[in-house]
Amino acid sequence: MGLLVLGLVIFLGVHSVRIVADGWRTAMIARLGEKPWKGLYALLSLAGFVLIVWGFNQARQLPGLLWEGSMGMRHVTSGLMLISFVLLVAAYVPRNGIKARLHHPMVLAVKVWAFAHLLSNGSPADVLLFGAFLLWAALSFRAARARDRVAQTVYPAGTTSGTVVTVVVGVLAWAVFAFWAHGLLIGVRPLG
Repeated sequence: MGLLVLGLVIFLGVHSVRIVADGWRTAMIARLGEKPWKGLYALLSLAGFVLIVWGFNQARQLPGLLWEGSMGMRHVTSGLMLISFVLLVAAYVPRNGIKARLHHPMVLAVKVWAFAHLLSNGSPADVLLFGAFLLWAALSFRAARARDRVAQTVYPAGTTSGTVVTVVVGVLAWAVFAFWAHGLLIGVRPLG
């Protein structure tokens, strides 16, 4: 479990700098330069991610279950994951109505992903992994909305075509992951 905790501390710590020390982050970018800052950020993020994957695979083997998700809850998780995929795609498709309305769909996608997985997975490793990401996403969303208010950020209005593309690509990505890639990458087939 130690590797999982270390990975979460590194990965979420790097991704929390803007939440807890935005001024320091700005000063460091000015001091180091944008490219070196992004390189350091990417390197630490990758190291944290590798430790999370490695640590979670080890921790999943430990005995113990805090709760067991029912078959019905797995269907709820699957539906929430569909929403999560659409939100994730909304972060990248220009001028879609979802991003225009919610402003930070990627962080909301992480929040929905983490919550959905907590519904169906009750081992200590699951609770640690998904609980940590859920807490981080909630704090990150709150901080991002506060930054928007201070900066008086205005998001461009969404278009019908941008929103349709977002939903279609999100549904297709969800289907590929749910019916094939999750089993291949994670070793668990949620559907099919």
